[in-house]
Amino acid sequence: MLYYLFDFLDKQFNIPGSGMFQYTSFRAGMAVLTALLIALFFGKKIINYLRREQLGETVRDLGLVGEKEKQGTPTMGGVIIILATIIPVLLFAKLNNIYIIILLVSTVWLGAIGFIDDYIKVFRKNKEGLKGKFKVLGQVGLGLFVGAMIYFSPDVTVKHQVPVEQGKVIGNQIIKFGQEEKSLDTTVPFLKNNEFNYGKLLFWMDESGKLKYEWIVYLLAVIFIITAVSNGANLTDGIDGLAAGSSVIIVAALALFAFVSGNIIFADYLNIVFIPRTEEVVIFCTAFIGGLIGFLWYNTYPAQVFMGDTGSLTIGGLIAVIAIIVRKELMLPVLCGIFFAESLSVMLQVSYFKYTKKKSGEGRRIFLMSPLHHHYQKEGYHESKIVNRMVIIGFILAVACVITLKMR
Repeated sequence: MLYYLFDFLDKQFNIPGSGMFQYTSFRAGMAVLTALLIALFFGKKIINYLRREQLGETVRDLGLVGEKEKQGTPTMGGVIIILATIIPVLLFAKLNNIYIIILLVSTVWLGAIGFIDDYIKVFRKNKEGLKGKFKVLGQVGLGLFVGAMIYFSPDVTVKHQVPVEQGKVIGNQIIKFGQEEKSLDTTVPFLKNNEFNYGKLLFWMDESGKLKYEWIVYLLAVIFIITAVSNGANLTDGIDGLAAGSSVIIVAALALFAFVSGNIIFADYLNIVFIPRTEEVVIFCTAFIGGLIGFLWYNTYPAQVFMGDTGSLTIGGLIAVIAIIVRKELMLPVLCGIFFAESLSVMLQVSYFKYTKKKSGEGRRIFLMSPLHHHYQKEGYHESKIVNRMVIIGFILAVACVITLKMR
Protein backbone atom coordinates (compact mmCIF):
# COMPACT_ATOMS: atom_id res chain seq x y z
CA MET A 1 0.00 0.00 0.00
CA LEU A 2 2.85 2.39 0.78
CA TYR A 3 4.34 1.60 -2.62
CA TYR A 4 1.24 2.99 -4.35
CA LEU A 5 1.07 6.00 -2.01
CA PHE A 6 4.67 7.05 -2.61
CA ASP A 7 4.40 6.28 -6.31
CA PHE A 8 1.47 8.73 -6.46
CA LEU A 9 3.35 11.35 -4.41
CA ASP A 10 6.43 11.00 -6.61
CA LYS A 11 4.50 11.37 -9.87
CA GLN A 12 2.13 14.13 -8.73
CA PHE A 13 4.23 16.24 -6.36
CA ASN A 14 7.81 15.01 -6.89
CA ILE A 15 8.36 14.85 -3.12
CA PRO A 16 12.05 14.20 -2.31
CA GLY A 17 12.68 10.61 -1.30
CA SER A 18 9.38 9.25 -2.54
CA GLY A 19 11.08 7.76 -5.59
CA MET A 20 13.01 5.38 -3.33
CA PHE A 21 9.98 3.09 -3.29
CA GLN A 22 10.61 2.32 -6.95
CA TYR A 23 13.75 0.39 -5.99
CA THR A 24 13.39 -3.26 -5.05
CA SER A 25 16.47 -3.12 -2.82
CA PHE A 26 15.02 -0.28 -0.74
CA ARG A 27 11.62 -1.94 -0.33
CA ALA A 28 13.29 -5.28 0.49
CA GLY A 29 15.37 -3.62 3.20
CA MET A 30 12.32 -1.89 4.64
CA ALA A 31 10.37 -5.17 4.54
CA VAL A 32 12.96 -7.15 6.50
CA LEU A 33 13.35 -4.43 9.13
CA THR A 34 9.60 -3.96 9.51
CA ALA A 35 9.00 -7.70 9.79
CA LEU A 36 11.76 -8.04 12.37
CA LEU A 37 10.38 -5.21 14.50
CA ILE A 38 6.83 -6.58 14.28
CA ALA A 39 8.00 -10.04 15.34
CA LEU A 40 10.09 -8.70 18.20
CA PHE A 41 7.53 -6.22 19.54
CA PHE A 42 4.23 -8.00 18.93
CA GLY A 43 5.81 -11.42 19.40
CA LYS A 44 6.28 -10.73 23.10
CA LYS A 45 2.67 -9.60 23.43
CA ILE A 46 1.41 -12.69 21.60
CA ILE A 47 3.53 -14.97 23.81
CA ASN A 48 2.19 -13.29 26.95
CA TYR A 49 -1.38 -13.72 25.65
CA LEU A 50 -0.80 -17.41 24.88
CA ARG A 51 0.68 -17.88 28.34
CA ARG A 52 -2.25 -16.11 30.05
CA GLU A 53 -4.70 -18.29 28.16
CA GLN A 54 -2.63 -21.35 29.09
CA LEU A 55 -2.28 -22.36 25.44
CA GLY A 56 0.76 -24.48 26.16
CA GLU A 57 2.31 -27.50 24.51
CA THR A 58 1.48 -30.95 25.85
CA VAL A 59 4.75 -32.86 25.70
CA ARG A 60 4.71 -36.61 25.18
CA ASP A 61 7.15 -38.62 27.30
CA LEU A 62 9.79 -39.74 24.79
CA GLY A 63 12.52 -40.24 27.34
CA LEU A 64 14.51 -37.24 26.10
CA VAL A 65 16.59 -34.99 28.33
CA GLY A 66 14.89 -31.67 29.11
CA GLU A 67 11.49 -32.49 27.60
CA LYS A 68 9.61 -32.16 30.89
CA GLU A 69 10.81 -28.56 31.23
CA LYS A 70 9.05 -27.73 27.96
CA GLN A 71 5.66 -28.78 29.28
CA GLY A 72 3.28 -25.82 29.08
CA THR A 73 5.46 -23.67 26.78
CA PRO A 74 3.10 -21.54 24.65
CA THR A 75 2.50 -22.94 21.18
CA MET A 76 0.79 -21.60 18.02
CA GLY A 77 3.64 -19.05 17.79
CA GLY A 78 3.62 -19.45 14.03
CA VAL A 79 1.07 -16.63 14.10
CA ILE A 80 4.03 -14.32 14.83
CA ILE A 81 5.80 -15.40 11.63
CA ILE A 82 2.65 -15.07 9.53
CA LEU A 83 1.76 -11.58 10.78
CA ALA A 84 5.35 -10.36 10.54
CA THR A 85 5.46 -11.56 6.92
CA ILE A 86 2.07 -10.43 5.65
CA ILE A 87 2.06 -6.87 7.05
CA PRO A 88 5.34 -5.71 5.40
CA VAL A 89 4.33 -7.39 2.14
CA LEU A 90 1.05 -5.45 2.16
CA LEU A 91 2.98 -2.25 2.87
CA PHE A 92 5.90 -2.51 0.46
CA ALA A 93 5.06 -4.95 -2.36
CA LYS A 94 3.08 -4.41 -5.55
CA LEU A 95 -0.16 -6.10 -4.59
CA ASN A 96 -1.30 -6.60 -8.19
CA ASN A 97 1.77 -8.75 -8.88
CA ILE A 98 0.70 -12.32 -9.69
CA TYR A 99 3.43 -13.87 -7.54
CA ILE A 100 2.57 -11.76 -4.51
CA ILE A 101 -1.07 -12.83 -4.88
CA ILE A 102 -0.02 -16.50 -5.01
CA LEU A 103 2.24 -16.14 -1.97
CA LEU A 104 -0.28 -14.24 0.15
CA VAL A 105 -2.99 -16.80 -0.59
CA SER A 106 -0.52 -19.61 0.18
CA THR A 107 0.43 -18.01 3.51
CA VAL A 108 -3.18 -17.68 4.66
CA TRP A 109 -4.10 -21.13 3.29
CA LEU A 110 -1.27 -22.98 5.01
CA GLY A 111 -1.60 -20.90 8.17
CA ALA A 112 -5.28 -21.86 8.38
CA ILE A 113 -4.47 -25.58 8.07
CA GLY A 114 -1.82 -25.35 10.77
CA PHE A 115 -4.01 -23.20 13.02
CA ILE A 116 -6.87 -25.72 12.86
CA ASP A 117 -4.43 -28.50 13.71
CA ASP A 118 -3.05 -26.58 16.71
CA TYR A 119 -6.55 -25.55 17.80
CA ILE A 120 -7.63 -29.19 17.98
CA LYS A 121 -4.49 -30.10 19.94
CA VAL A 122 -4.68 -27.21 22.41
CA PHE A 123 -8.39 -26.51 22.87
CA ARG A 124 -9.79 -29.98 22.23
CA LYS A 125 -6.89 -31.61 24.09
CA ASN A 126 -6.45 -34.04 21.22
CA LYS A 127 -2.74 -34.64 20.77
CA GLU A 128 -3.28 -36.11 17.31
CA GLY A 129 -4.63 -32.80 16.02
CA LEU A 130 -6.14 -32.52 12.57
CA LYS A 131 -6.36 -35.90 10.85
CA GLY A 132 -3.57 -36.51 8.38
CA LYS A 133 -5.91 -36.96 5.44
CA PHE A 134 -7.38 -33.49 5.98
CA LYS A 135 -3.90 -31.93 6.17
CA VAL A 136 -2.91 -33.62 2.95
CA LEU A 137 -6.21 -32.59 1.35
CA GLY A 138 -5.48 -28.96 2.25
CA GLN A 139 -1.95 -29.21 0.85
CA VAL A 140 -3.25 -30.83 -2.34
CA GLY A 141 -5.79 -28.02 -2.69
CA LEU A 142 -3.03 -25.42 -2.40
CA GLY A 143 -0.92 -27.33 -4.92
CA LEU A 144 -3.81 -27.25 -7.40
CA PHE A 145 -4.23 -23.50 -6.83
CA VAL A 146 -0.53 -22.68 -7.24
CA GLY A 147 -0.07 -24.97 -10.24
CA ALA A 148 -3.18 -23.65 -11.98
CA MET A 149 -2.21 -20.01 -11.38
CA ILE A 150 1.28 -20.53 -12.77
CA TYR A 151 0.08 -22.55 -15.75
CA PHE A 152 -2.95 -20.52 -16.77
CA SER A 153 -2.17 -16.93 -15.71
CA PRO A 154 -1.00 -14.76 -18.63
CA ASP A 155 1.24 -12.83 -16.21
CA VAL A 156 3.42 -15.88 -15.48
CA THR A 157 5.94 -15.90 -18.31
CA VAL A 158 9.63 -16.40 -18.98
CA LYS A 159 12.16 -15.17 -21.49
CA HIS A 160 14.63 -17.60 -23.01
CA GLN A 161 18.01 -16.61 -24.36
CA VAL A 162 18.41 -16.10 -28.10
CA PRO A 163 21.46 -15.69 -30.38
CA VAL A 164 23.44 -12.46 -30.01
CA GLU A 165 22.18 -11.04 -33.32
CA GLN A 166 18.59 -11.27 -32.00
CA GLY A 167 19.38 -9.55 -28.72
CA LYS A 168 18.79 -5.93 -27.77
CA VAL A 169 21.10 -3.30 -26.34
CA ILE A 170 20.55 -2.08 -22.75
CA GLY A 171 23.16 0.54 -21.89
CA ASN A 172 26.46 -0.81 -23.19
CA GLN A 173 25.38 -4.45 -22.96
CA ILE A 174 23.66 -6.72 -25.46
CA ILE A 175 20.87 -8.62 -23.71
CA LYS A 176 20.14 -11.92 -25.41
CA PHE A 177 16.52 -12.62 -24.51
CA GLY A 178 13.49 -13.19 -26.73
CA GLN A 179 9.87 -12.31 -26.13
CA GLU A 180 7.86 -13.30 -23.07
CA GLU A 181 6.29 -16.73 -23.45
CA LYS A 182 4.37 -19.29 -21.43
CA SER A 183 6.61 -22.12 -20.37
CA LEU A 184 6.88 -24.76 -17.65
CA ASP A 185 10.65 -24.96 -18.03
CA THR A 186 12.48 -25.33 -14.74
CA THR A 187 16.11 -25.61 -13.66
CA VAL A 188 18.03 -28.83 -13.13
CA PRO A 189 21.01 -28.06 -10.84
CA PHE A 190 24.62 -29.01 -11.67
CA LEU A 191 23.92 -29.66 -15.37
CA LYS A 192 25.17 -27.59 -18.31
CA ASN A 193 22.02 -27.66 -20.42
CA ASN A 194 19.92 -27.29 -17.32
CA GLU A 195 16.46 -26.39 -18.56
CA PHE A 196 13.88 -29.11 -18.06
CA ASN A 197 10.26 -29.24 -19.18
CA TYR A 198 7.76 -31.46 -17.39
CA GLY A 199 6.38 -32.57 -20.74
CA LYS A 200 9.57 -34.61 -21.23
CA LEU A 201 8.30 -37.04 -18.61
CA LEU A 202 5.66 -38.07 -21.13
CA PHE A 203 8.38 -39.70 -23.20
CA TRP A 204 5.99 -42.15 -24.88
CA MET A 205 4.00 -39.32 -26.49
CA ASP A 206 4.78 -37.24 -29.54
CA GLU A 207 5.40 -33.48 -29.23
CA SER A 208 1.74 -32.55 -29.64
CA GLY A 209 0.76 -35.00 -26.90
CA LYS A 210 3.41 -33.63 -24.57
CA LEU A 211 2.18 -30.06 -25.11
CA LYS A 212 -1.40 -31.14 -24.54
CA TYR A 213 -0.90 -33.05 -21.28
CA GLU A 214 2.22 -31.50 -19.69
CA TRP A 215 0.03 -29.40 -17.39
CA ILE A 216 -1.25 -32.55 -15.68
CA VAL A 217 2.30 -33.70 -14.91
CA TYR A 218 3.14 -30.19 -13.72
CA LEU A 219 0.16 -30.02 -11.34
CA LEU A 220 1.04 -33.41 -9.86
CA ALA A 221 4.65 -32.29 -9.38
CA VAL A 222 3.59 -29.04 -7.67
CA ILE A 223 1.22 -30.91 -5.34
CA PHE A 224 3.93 -33.41 -4.40
CA ILE A 225 6.59 -30.72 -3.81
CA ILE A 226 4.37 -28.54 -1.62
CA THR A 227 3.15 -31.51 0.42
CA ALA A 228 6.63 -32.99 0.85
CA VAL A 229 8.42 -29.79 1.88
CA SER A 230 5.58 -28.66 4.15
CA ASN A 231 5.59 -31.98 6.00
CA GLY A 232 9.40 -32.00 6.04
CA ALA A 233 9.45 -28.67 7.88
CA ASN A 234 6.80 -30.01 10.24
CA LEU A 235 9.01 -33.00 11.15
CA THR A 236 12.05 -30.74 11.56
CA ASP A 237 10.25 -28.61 14.13
CA GLY A 238 11.11 -30.83 17.07
CA ILE A 239 13.79 -28.94 18.99
CA ASP A 240 14.24 -25.27 19.80
CA GLY A 241 15.25 -23.11 16.86
CA LEU A 242 15.90 -25.85 14.31
CA ALA A 243 13.05 -25.29 11.85
CA ALA A 244 13.21 -21.48 12.01
CA GLY A 245 17.02 -21.33 11.88
CA SER A 246 17.23 -23.69 8.91
CA SER A 247 14.45 -21.83 7.09
CA VAL A 248 16.19 -18.45 7.34
CA ILE A 249 19.11 -19.78 5.29
CA ILE A 250 16.85 -21.51 2.76
CA VAL A 251 14.67 -18.42 2.20
CA ALA A 252 17.76 -16.19 1.91
CA ALA A 253 19.05 -18.41 -0.92
CA LEU A 254 15.64 -18.33 -2.62
CA ALA A 255 15.59 -14.53 -2.29
CA LEU A 256 18.89 -14.39 -4.17
CA PHE A 257 17.51 -16.69 -6.88
CA ALA A 258 14.40 -14.50 -7.17
CA PHE A 259 16.54 -11.37 -7.48
CA VAL A 260 18.83 -12.64 -10.24
CA SER A 261 15.98 -14.36 -12.10
CA GLY A 262 13.94 -11.13 -12.06
CA ASN A 263 16.81 -8.89 -13.19
CA ILE A 264 17.40 -9.13 -16.92
CA ILE A 265 21.05 -8.06 -16.70
CA PHE A 266 21.98 -10.61 -14.02
CA ALA A 267 19.93 -13.31 -15.77
CA ASP A 268 21.84 -12.62 -18.98
CA TYR A 269 25.22 -12.64 -17.22
CA LEU A 270 24.46 -15.89 -15.39
CA ASN A 271 22.93 -17.46 -18.51
CA ILE A 272 19.68 -18.36 -16.74
CA VAL A 273 16.01 -17.99 -17.69
CA PHE A 274 14.69 -14.47 -17.10
CA ILE A 275 11.38 -14.51 -15.18
CA PRO A 276 9.64 -11.12 -15.42
CA ARG A 277 7.98 -9.70 -12.29
CA THR A 278 9.78 -12.00 -9.81
CA GLU A 279 11.56 -9.00 -8.27
CA GLU A 280 8.49 -8.67 -6.03
CA VAL A 281 9.17 -12.15 -4.67
CA VAL A 282 12.32 -10.66 -3.14
CA ILE A 283 10.09 -8.36 -1.06
CA PHE A 284 8.12 -11.35 0.21
CA CYS A 285 11.29 -13.33 0.96
CA THR A 286 12.91 -10.53 2.95
CA ALA A 287 9.72 -10.00 4.97
CA PHE A 288 9.63 -13.76 5.55
CA ILE A 289 13.26 -13.72 6.70
CA GLY A 290 12.55 -10.85 9.10
CA GLY A 291 9.59 -12.73 10.56
CA LEU A 292 11.63 -15.92 10.99
CA ILE A 293 14.54 -14.13 12.67
CA GLY A 294 12.18 -12.22 14.96
CA PHE A 295 10.46 -15.48 15.91
CA LEU A 296 13.85 -17.13 16.42
CA TRP A 297 14.59 -14.52 19.10
CA TYR A 298 11.96 -16.20 21.26
CA ASN A 299 12.39 -19.74 19.93
CA THR A 300 16.08 -20.31 20.61
CA TYR A 301 16.94 -22.61 23.51
CA PRO A 302 15.28 -22.51 25.96
CA ALA A 303 12.27 -21.62 23.84
CA GLN A 304 9.71 -19.15 25.13
CA VAL A 305 7.29 -20.20 22.40
CA PHE A 306 6.84 -22.99 19.86
CA MET A 307 5.67 -22.30 16.32
CA GLY A 308 3.29 -25.27 16.26
CA ASP A 309 1.87 -26.54 12.99
CA THR A 310 0.64 -22.99 12.37
CA GLY A 311 4.26 -22.11 11.70
CA SER A 312 5.92 -25.30 10.52
CA LEU A 313 3.40 -26.23 7.83
CA THR A 314 3.39 -22.61 6.64
CA ILE A 315 7.14 -22.11 6.37
CA GLY A 316 7.65 -25.44 4.59
CA GLY A 317 4.83 -24.83 2.15
CA LEU A 318 5.96 -21.27 1.41
CA ILE A 319 9.52 -22.41 0.75
CA ALA A 320 8.13 -24.88 -1.79
CA VAL A 321 5.91 -22.25 -3.46
CA ILE A 322 8.77 -19.72 -3.70
CA ALA A 323 11.05 -22.36 -5.23
CA ILE A 324 8.36 -23.29 -7.76
CA ILE A 325 7.87 -19.63 -8.71
CA VAL A 326 11.59 -19.05 -9.36
CA ARG A 327 11.91 -22.40 -11.15
CA LYS A 328 14.27 -23.93 -8.57
CA GLU A 329 12.00 -26.65 -7.21
CA LEU A 330 14.28 -29.48 -8.39
CA MET A 331 17.00 -27.97 -6.21
CA LEU A 332 14.95 -28.41 -3.02
CA PRO A 333 16.35 -31.83 -2.01
CA VAL A 334 19.74 -30.13 -1.68
CA LEU A 335 18.64 -26.68 -0.52
CA CYS A 336 16.24 -28.20 2.03
CA GLY A 337 18.68 -30.96 2.87
CA ILE A 338 17.90 -30.77 6.59
CA PHE A 339 14.16 -31.17 5.94
CA PHE A 340 14.91 -34.00 3.53
CA ALA A 341 17.16 -35.83 6.02
CA GLU A 342 14.56 -35.52 8.78
CA SER A 343 11.81 -36.87 6.53
CA LEU A 344 14.00 -39.64 5.16
CA SER A 345 14.95 -40.76 8.67
CA VAL A 346 11.27 -41.20 9.56
CA MET A 347 10.48 -43.09 6.36
CA LEU A 348 13.49 -45.40 6.76
CA GLN A 349 12.73 -46.01 10.43
CA VAL A 350 9.10 -46.93 9.83
CA SER A 351 9.82 -49.01 6.72
CA TYR A 352 12.65 -50.96 8.33
CA PHE A 353 10.65 -51.57 11.50
CA LYS A 354 7.69 -52.95 9.51
CA TYR A 355 9.96 -55.04 7.27
CA THR A 356 11.89 -56.65 10.14
CA LYS A 357 8.71 -57.27 12.13
CA LYS A 358 7.19 -59.05 9.15
CA LYS A 359 10.32 -61.10 8.50
CA SER A 360 11.32 -62.04 12.05
CA GLY A 361 8.38 -61.09 14.22
CA GLU A 362 10.41 -58.40 15.99
CA GLY A 363 10.63 -54.85 14.69
CA ARG A 364 14.12 -53.34 14.58
CA ARG A 365 15.24 -49.74 14.23
CA ILE A 366 17.94 -47.98 12.24
CA PHE A 367 18.02 -44.91 14.48
CA LEU A 368 17.67 -44.67 18.24
CA MET A 369 14.66 -42.45 17.52
CA SER A 370 13.30 -40.54 14.57
CA PRO A 371 13.19 -37.83 13.28
CA LEU A 372 16.96 -37.55 13.03
CA HIS A 373 17.40 -34.79 15.63
CA HIS A 374 15.91 -37.07 18.30
CA HIS A 375 18.48 -39.73 17.39
CA TYR A 376 21.28 -37.33 18.29
CA GLN A 377 19.49 -36.32 21.47
CA LYS A 378 19.39 -39.99 22.45
CA GLU A 379 23.12 -40.17 21.80
CA GLY A 380 23.61 -37.46 24.41
CA TYR A 381 24.10 -34.32 22.29
CA HIS A 382 22.58 -31.14 23.70
CA GLU A 383 19.85 -29.78 21.46
CA SER A 384 21.65 -26.45 21.03
CA LYS A 385 24.64 -28.27 19.56
CA ILE A 386 22.38 -30.30 17.27
CA VAL A 387 20.65 -27.15 16.04
CA ASN A 388 23.88 -25.21 15.49
CA ARG A 389 25.49 -28.02 13.54
CA MET A 390 22.42 -28.65 11.39
CA VAL A 391 22.17 -24.92 10.62
CA ILE A 392 25.85 -24.96 9.59
CA ILE A 393 25.15 -27.92 7.30
CA GLY A 394 22.14 -26.07 5.92
CA PHE A 395 24.35 -23.06 5.17
CA ILE A 396 26.84 -25.25 3.30
CA LEU A 397 24.03 -26.77 1.23
CA ALA A 398 22.62 -23.30 0.44
CA VAL A 399 26.04 -22.10 -0.72
CA ALA A 400 26.35 -25.19 -2.92
CA CYS A 401 22.99 -24.33 -4.51
CA VAL A 402 23.98 -20.71 -5.12
CA ILE A 403 27.21 -21.88 -6.76
CA THR A 404 25.13 -23.77 -9.33
CA LEU A 405 24.23 -20.40 -10.86
CA LYS A 406 27.66 -20.51 -12.52
CA MET A 407 28.80 -24.12 -12.02
CA ARG A 408 27.17 -25.65 -15.08
